[in-house]
Amino acid sequence: MIFDEVIDKGLHEECGVFGVYGVENAAEVSYFGLHSLQHRGQEGCGIVVSNEGKLKRHKGIGLVSEVFNDSNLKNLTGNMAIGHVRYSTAGGGGIENVQPFLFNHHTGNFALAHNGNLVNSNELKRYLEGKGSIFQSTSDSEVLAHLIRKDTDKSKFVYNVMEALQMIEGAFAFLIMLDDRIFACRDKYGLRPLSIGKINGGYVVSSETCAFEVINAQFVRDILPGEVVEIGPDGIISRDYSKYKRYHMCAMEYIYFSRPDSDIEGRNVHAFRKESGRLLYRENPVEADIVIGVPDSSLSAAIGYSEESGIPYEMGLIKNKYVGRTFIQPSQSMREKGVRMKLSAVSSIVKGKRVVLIDDSLVRGTTCRRIVALLKEVGALEVHVRIASPQITNPCFYGVDISTYDELISAHKNVDEVREYIGSESLYFLSKEALFEASKRNDLCLACFTGNYPTALYQSIKDANKDGKF
Repeated sequence: MIFDEVIDKGLHEECGVFGVYGVENAAEVSYFGLHSLQHRGQEGCGIVVSNEGKLKRHKGIGLVSEVFNDSNLKNLTGNMAIGHVRYSTAGGGGIENVQPFLFNHHTGNFALAHNGNLVNSNELKRYLEGKGSIFQSTSDSEVLAHLIRKDTDKSKFVYNVMEALQMIEGAFAFLIMLDDRIFACRDKYGLRPLSIGKINGGYVVSSETCAFEVINAQFVRDILPGEVVEIGPDGIISRDYSKYKRYHMCAMEYIYFSRPDSDIEGRNVHAFRKESGRLLYRENPVEADIVIGVPDSSLSAAIGYSEESGIPYEMGLIKNKYVGRTFIQPSQSMREKGVRMKLSAVSSIVKGKRVVLIDDSLVRGTTCRRIVALLKEVGALEVHVRIASPQITNPCFYGVDISTYDELISAHKNVDEVREYIGSESLYFLSKEALFEASKRNDLCLACFTGNYPTALYQSIKDANKDGKF
């Protein structure tokens, strides 16, 4: 559920990476792969290709379909490519921060794309600048490129990458491309997803498996935490840069970020969300006439809630998919109209009904408050809000755009105070235990719900600590 300036949930995706090796027209394949990952970032995108030992890039601000066309794709010839879709979580926006980054060096050129966030980037930047590095962007992703020791012996490159990865902390899925091979790297905590597929005798790497379906690639396996996978002339070579391996997959990947047709470490996202809806009803049943979900990421949970409760599922809210990404309203009255342009209630379905409203998460509470008011304006008798995740009480420092306590309503209000603010008859959040049951796993990163962070936090916790929490 993404509404920008008009109705901002306060929760945004991270980024998405996609790589192609040994496939004809790699740029075109990357285009379709990135298009499938568009939900992970709409700010900018780019593709770098390798052709006859030379790396060539095209990138821009905007959606994949806006940045790329037949003309510039035809100029990106080659059978290797890496691509990126961006939502800025560290370093801000601007074309200089749009990836992939391309680095020219006398020992060999390489390109780099990153999904996630490095929590010790400030410390590493100061260290590197002290040694003479000059950064071309304000993104934390550039840090890894400067950490990699440069060597004329290409066979040492992977070991230099592994050495550099041991110095960084945080959540990441990196793709690094030389002129003849791609390295896919995943953080040792397993916070961000990254998978390998096979297509037409070559390979693809993607942040989500949904991209494989679009290009007709076959899923091979997930890249493991602490692993560097080299895809090159010798096939696939796996190496561990760290023996410390954890499977702290970000719970928000299941709850909100990933597409419902993606599988994350063996668990389908739609199946997870549907099961979380079932558990939501078991934990807190309510008498009502209809169940509706907030489009789009909450619909699976709403279906599960409906099936478990026997309360009919209805399409009570409609999201206008054709409103532009930026819609500036010069007045309050225009802003209110903007809300209805983005999301509208189906009056004939909602009027006179007791409604269960399912949403995937609640951050600032402003969106939920407006939706509750919208439903009541068209005649809903009661609105019972059910959130298919626990209360978000802590910032995230791993690539999710909630980095301070100030923007989290549940960090300052209890459940009843939040209910009063959003104006609903009742409010319930899914338990933390239900997340493990729905995902069919015993380990997840729940830091935004619990405050238990799997990594050291360095400067990040000081930046978030505006209200004396620590």
